[in-house]
Amino acid sequence: MIYAALLRGINVGGNNNINMKLLKSTFEQAGMTRVKTYINSGNIIFASELSSAELSIQLEQAIAADFQLDIPVMVRSLLQMEEVITALPENWTNDEQMKSDIFFLWDDINDSSILEQIPLKPDLGTLLYIPGALLVSVPRENVTRSGMNKLASSRLYRYMTIRNVNTTRQIYRLMLAAGEQEAT
Repeated sequence: MIYAALLRGINVGGNNNINMKLLKSTFEQAGMTRVKTYINSGNIIFASELSSAELSIQLEQAIAADFQLDIPVMVRSLLQMEEVITALPENWTNDEQMKSDIFFLWDDINDSSILEQIPLKPDLGTLLYIPGALLVSVPRENVTRSGMNKLASSRLYRYMTIRNVNTTRQIYRLMLAAGEQEAT
């Protein structure tokens, strides 16, 4: 099965620095196959026969052993990523006009009731919930007034990992390509 591991909080602001080549090696030594990293923010595509829950634990332990860092690892299957891509409006971008992000949710907060706790001012952006993720889009001119900057100081923030729509779409394309390799 094809998965993406989304590591939370690596290579951000000079903290929790992990070299992607070394991280790839850690995943391979942990038994993952067809490992590919994407950009420096902790996105790893790989194949495994284990479940998502087993993989999260195993990969967190491998990262702790190799890098002495306690890094939360969220694992999403190809099907789960497809559900995100399907729900994601095609016209959402991350560019000069629009800031669009996917907030991938840990099980602790994965419920539609989370919408009530997100500080986005409804008239300044769009917020959608699907199981496992929040999809958020704000016109660039409204980003600082949208209220979303308050999220980083909330308790919810530690139960999510964020990727912009461009990164999310590319992770999905890489997962599809890995899936095609698996089929041959």
